[in-house]
Amino acid sequence: MATVKRIKLGPQGLEVSAQGLGCMGMSAFYGPPKPEPEMIALIHHAINSGVTLLDTSDVYGPHTNETLLGKALNGGMRERVELATKFGVSFADGQMEIHGDPAYVRAACEASLKRLGVDCIDLYYQHRIDTRVPIEVTIGELKKLVEEGKIKYIGLSEASASTIRRAHAVHPITAVQLEWSLWSRDVEEEIVTTCRELGIGIVAYSPLGRGFLSLGPKLLENISKDDSRQNKQAKSCGGKGW
Repeated sequence: MATVKRIKLGPQGLEVSAQGLGCMGMSAFYGPPKPEPEMIALIHHAINSGVTLLDTSDVYGPHTNETLLGKALNGGMRERVELATKFGVSFADGQMEIHGDPAYVRAACEASLKRLGVDCIDLYYQHRIDTRVPIEVTIGELKKLVEEGKIKYIGLSEASASTIRRAHAVHPITAVQLEWSLWSRDVEEEIVTTCRELGIGIVAYSPLGRGFLSLGPKLLENISKDDSRQNKQAKSCGGKGW
């Protein structure tokens, strides 16, 4: 069996494979959903190759990606992975809404646990920051979920340096997920340095620029019309959005 180097995210004890598997594109944003049997086989191949950090969100689908991952983790696979999902983003009439109030946090967690078919989520991210709700309030509810054993570690996705500091003061933040690649370097100025100062792990998504850095113009030759990368706003919505 192949092995992938393991690293620690934060000082709270979470250890994961250095390379993770982002599952979003299996169900959403990058064209139509892919065939379920093929995606389950892909997830199993990744796990058997030593990849243990699996990343999803309740907004991918919405909901269908978590359900897919839950099916893939049947039969003993759950014990071999560190499972990460996210909450906080929904769509209504085509408009994105962001939620961080305690009632929403708890309901979202319960729904994700059910779809994933697990008793506990290893790493639970706030997908986007709800500026209407003090971050201390949101993290306070997440802290309760940790104490209840429903999640193990808390993460933030696309949060500012000041928000990260405020959140970390309420409960240790294990990881911050952010876009970081050769074409997305703005996070280096404040966010990366803040995470390193506080000992927070960094999970970089889209390190190959959603395929553009690996395939270049060829990526657009067979891309579907409903692929978010077709959109001229992909960098701000499909990109920093997901």
